[in-house]
Amino acid sequence: MVKPKLKPRKQVAALAVRNDAEGQVRVLLMTSRDTKRLVVPKGWPMKDRADYSAAETEAKQEAGVVGRVHKKPIGSYDYWKRLTDHFVFCRVKVFLLEVERQLATWKERDQRVIDWYEIEDAAELVDEPGMSAIIRELPNRLKSPS
Repeated sequence: MVKPKLKPRKQVAALAVRNDAEGQVRVLLMTSRDTKRLVVPKGWPMKDRADYSAAETEAKQEAGVVGRVHKKPIGSYDYWKRLTDHFVFCRVKVFLLEVERQLATWKERDQRVIDWYEIEDAAELVDEPGMSAIIRELPNRLKSPS
């Protein structure tokens, strides 16, 4: 019997980074609204918007960060997204966002907790192995031009 091939639904994510006072790279993680797991800002592609632009919008709405988003994804990963009554298989394209500032207020401020983590800590704290791998690759990616 041949298994049917599962076609993943597309999502986009922003991997938001900034340098701290000592010049060390920090990664933004935030709580998900329902399960309170630590995640990066992500969502569905937006009609009439490039994927990188949609990822940038998710970061602004979910975490209140703005900056320079890279137009090419730095990686992708697959995961099962929990919906109300079922799960859907998703493939997430991840775009690097170099954060320039944190807004005082944003759309989902009261629904999430955000914090900044060292790269290795962030990689350990996210549940999705694919996202963890992308975070671990950050030092190499930040050295090369995009």
